[in-house]
Amino acid sequence: MRPAPEPGAELLADPYESFMYHHLRYYGYFKGQEKALQNNSILPSGHQQKSSTCLLKQDGFQESNKSNQNSLQDKKKLICSLMLEAALLKNKQVLVHHPESLGFPCLREPRGLFTLPTSGSLLQAPQWPIECEVIKEQIQHIEWVPPNLEPFYQLTGNEKAPEIVGEEKGTVVYHINPAAKGTCFTCARVGGTRGPVRSPAVTLEGPEDTTLLFESRFESGNLQKAVRVGPYDYELTLRTDLYTSKHTQWFYFRVRNTRKDILYRFTIVNLMKPKSLYSMGMKPLLYSERDAQTNGIGWRREGADICYYRCSSKEKQATYCLTWTVHFPHDHDTCYFAHSYPYTYSDLQRYLLAMTNDTVYSQYCKLRALCQSLAGNTVYLLTITSPSRNPDEAAAKKAVVLSARVHPGETSGSWVMRGFLDFILSNAPDAQLLRELFIFKVVPMLNPDGVIVGNYRCSLAGRDLNRNYKTILKESFPCIWHTRAMIKRVLEKREILLYCDLHGHSRKNNVFMYGCNNKGPTAQQLHERIFPLMLSKNAPDKFSFHSCKFKVQKSKEGTGRIVMWRMGIPNSYTMESTFGGSTLGKKSDSHFTSEDLKSLGYHICDTLLDFCDPDRSKVRVAPSKSRKRPAFFKNSGRCSSAGKRTEQMAEEKNVASPMCRVHQPVSTLSLCMENSSGKQGKNPEDIIMSYLQRRKLNAIQESRHLKGRLSWHTFSCTRPCPHEISHQLSPLVKNLWKTHRPHLIPVIPLLRTQKPLLVPLKQYHPPFQSQLDGQPPEEQPTGLCGGTLKHQPQLH
Repeated sequence: MRPAPEPGAELLADPYESFMYHHLRYYGYFKGQEKALQNNSILPSGHQQKSSTCLLKQDGFQESNKSNQNSLQDKKKLICSLMLEAALLKNKQVLVHHPESLGFPCLREPRGLFTLPTSGSLLQAPQWPIECEVIKEQIQHIEWVPPNLEPFYQLTGNEKAPEIVGEEKGTVVYHINPAAKGTCFTCARVGGTRGPVRSPAVTLEGPEDTTLLFESRFESGNLQKAVRVGPYDYELTLRTDLYTSKHTQWFYFRVRNTRKDILYRFTIVNLMKPKSLYSMGMKPLLYSERDAQTNGIGWRREGADICYYRCSSKEKQATYCLTWTVHFPHDHDTCYFAHSYPYTYSDLQRYLLAMTNDTVYSQYCKLRALCQSLAGNTVYLLTITSPSRNPDEAAAKKAVVLSARVHPGETSGSWVMRGFLDFILSNAPDAQLLRELFIFKVVPMLNPDGVIVGNYRCSLAGRDLNRNYKTILKESFPCIWHTRAMIKRVLEKREILLYCDLHGHSRKNNVFMYGCNNKGPTAQQLHERIFPLMLSKNAPDKFSFHSCKFKVQKSKEGTGRIVMWRMGIPNSYTMESTFGGSTLGKKSDSHFTSEDLKSLGYHICDTLLDFCDPDRSKVRVAPSKSRKRPAFFKNSGRCSSAGKRTEQMAEEKNVASPMCRVHQPVSTLSLCMENSSGKQGKNPEDIIMSYLQRRKLNAIQESRHLKGRLSWHTFSCTRPCPHEISHQLSPLVKNLWKTHRPHLIPVIPLLRTQKPLLVPLKQYHPPFQSQLDGQPPEEQPTGLCGGTLKHQPQLH
């Protein structure tokens, strides 16, 4: 049998009120009470209409009978109500709203589950595996842009490839214990190991001792051993990714006790990749603390006699060596070497802390904890958009998803992400317009554990996260699992227009993208190439469209771009930013700076506006002058790139969602012209044959599908072509035209010129756009070469 409820307890239906009732009864209240409370809740029914300042009122209880027997009971009731009110208001989970003078309680939004950087709070200390020794010194570097281009090292062929000596003939001057082989991650704590931090470097014998003092036990550092094989010659061994025996490419370490007028040589002896940008002129990065403090000079490219070669080791797994020489700028200086510009987890948190302290950002940027990593580090999620005026406008917004640092050693992805956030959070007109049109979901650092410990590719699970987006192991891959779940939730509510995962590349120069090949309807074919092509037009000295690939390889099925593409995001990309530099335009044969990488974040925003421009007439207007590099990246705080387009679009506030202004015939036409410029020694017939073979056209099926829709008439120019080169139709092309004429419409302009058109895509005039779009044809459309079409395709 159920025990009889205590007097008054049966009237407290709310669990919290029931708890408070028992708590107060323990301290002597309600004892000996014979009659239960008449109200059905501690909160009286007429409370919301009568009071806006308190949750409990004295007149909500039963009136006193003005007798001595009930007076003590009434006093206890009053004291009870006041204590409940005080306890309720002090409770951290309950929030009291007062809209329109009506007070009512509700639960607060959950907080404190993960540490978020908030105004006045300290940064979350990184969590390290307990096997790692960590120094207490905090490492920070200034941001600096070299005033001049930093050219590639010019290989002479006479670079020395020193023979590896090893510690048998050398002296170990620095050594830290790696994670034991065969172990796996168990737990983490702030500061890593619980024991005292020992000194892994040798002790100097006196002021005349020129031995360098190495250190790498800080965020993203990964030097394991240094062997002195000569007076100023050192062999370095990098620590592999934790709980693996491979993935050594990224390096970041510190040296002290330098001498100014001495030539030092450093040789890294256990790199894994057979090809590297160091074979193409890339230089390591050097940072001098004295230069930073006195001259404001930060990271710069230094090094000579650079050579990347295979080691003559007897091990089964082939390893490769990188050697270079360098002069340090000062005596007794503290310097750092790095593979690319470092960007640590603490750097990200400092940036997010500065962002949350800005009251303006909080209006359109919300910072949340997506999840916690294996080591307990927070994976942050930013939601960026302007407040919508009504639910319909909010529902009509499309989403854009960006992420970075799934591979922790690819720091260039963080600098591109930094440039994107700098711009999208600014008060530039284009940024305001983007926030009105889209909802941005941004995961700035997907693999904080790997970033903290200095891994190049893996997480603390010892696995490549960018091969496990299909995983169901939530506990083993929490960052990837929660990111995919977040994107699924977004897809249930709205369309995701673009997904882009930012990476770095160690074997190719320039910036490029990997996408997926959409083999759906004819209207969708080659559609995935539009955004990369337009980005190459907006950043012609950095982005290479010819380096882009659009394949769905079986070995890459677990990557983010393919998994998101299969989830229904056609424009799903991996953006690769080189560790080296550019071979294009004005920046040819020079290294990228951190500012160059940040500018790519702006170009993503600029291309997104071009890709989804509500002003459809922009394609048909006369060619406009190309926009200059925005003043936003000159630390002006504003962007001057928004011209008449932005002002005109800003006035059209009634546009609920962006409309894509790019159409398949236009994109195919431009892509074919772009592809032709990269095929050396091929004539237009070869290009067309390659085009038809690549698409594997079935003439019979296609002719049935397109029968009666299009007819072709003579295409000619009424004035000379500005490129001064024309090509007459050969018999081969005429025969091809009879069979495949509907499919040759996009590539016909290739027959007019053999020289690639280098005009931006936004300046192309689509000769068949109005007809293929089903819109009325315009009078005298202008051809790509400045001519006009005497006859145009007819719609039947």
